Amino acid sequence: MSCEPGRPPAPAGAPRAAESYAFDNDDPEAAHRHLYLAEILDELTISRLSGLGDLAGGWCLEIGAGGGSIAGWLARQAGPAGRVLATDLNPRYLPADGGYEVLRHDLTVEPIPAGPWDVIHVRLVLLHLPQRREILGRLAAALAPGGALVIEEFETTFRKAALVAPTPEAAALVEIYHGLLVERVLPAHGNDPTWAGRVHAAMLAEGLVDVETVVHARSWPGGTAGALLIGANIDQLYAEFLEAGMSAAELDELRRLVRDPRLVVRGNLTYSTIGRRSRG
Repeated sequence: MSCEPGRPPAPAGAPRAAESYAFDNDDPEAAHRHLYLAEILDELTISRLSGLGDLAGGWCLEIGAGGGSIAGWLARQAGPAGRVLATDLNPRYLPADGGYEVLRHDLTVEPIPAGPWDVIHVRLVLLHLPQRREILGRLAAALAPGGALVIEEFETTFRKAALVAPTPEAAALVEIYHGLLVERVLPAHGNDPTWAGRVHAAMLAEGLVDVETVVHARSWPGGTAGALLIGANIDQLYAEFLEAGMSAAELDELRRLVRDPRLVVRGNLTYSTIGRRSRG
């Protein structure tokens, strides 16, 4: 696996477009990231989508579909009478035979694909985009009457991510990593770690009704998806962590720790917010 110690870091100081997306699908680690995120989040997402009612025949839009696990689930629920469109800025991990349509789409500059949509699901997308508030308004407007907008985001401002660690130094290293990721590395790409807690109010401001938020998190021992996601983050943003002040030795030690079952981390709080367009 590419997050083992010894992977050559990206060149320090490599040019980066301002506010570019932090986790490029062309990076070799992206395939692992999609698998980890599916394991971490799909159970919650499917539970939330299942609560929307019968989706047979529905029109469903999956924004930022990543590896396609939820788009595939939606396609099975919508059935042959429905339509599922999966979009991504770089859809290279979306299979052509997944039972849904695939569209390469830039949410920041292109209109929402024509609906109207019975379900729009957006997971871990808007927190990365400075235009998030305006985009949410456009998503709400693309709903069919009674349609549901489902937005799921990480809330990363909470600390004490290490529930158990083999040493106090290991726990401190996890906290250093988390603080730099949230306060420096991701904000440099336009990420807002406070966005998850503001989605509920934004949906109400757009006139959506029956707005509800569920907050979810669980523990992840070293070697499991939630811990390995830390390794994936380091691999994709290695040079930026160096620039932010972590040493190569610290990063390599953290890569080792996320495979150690004696480390148990708390997954990021996930805010899953659903609002509906009024039928009136």
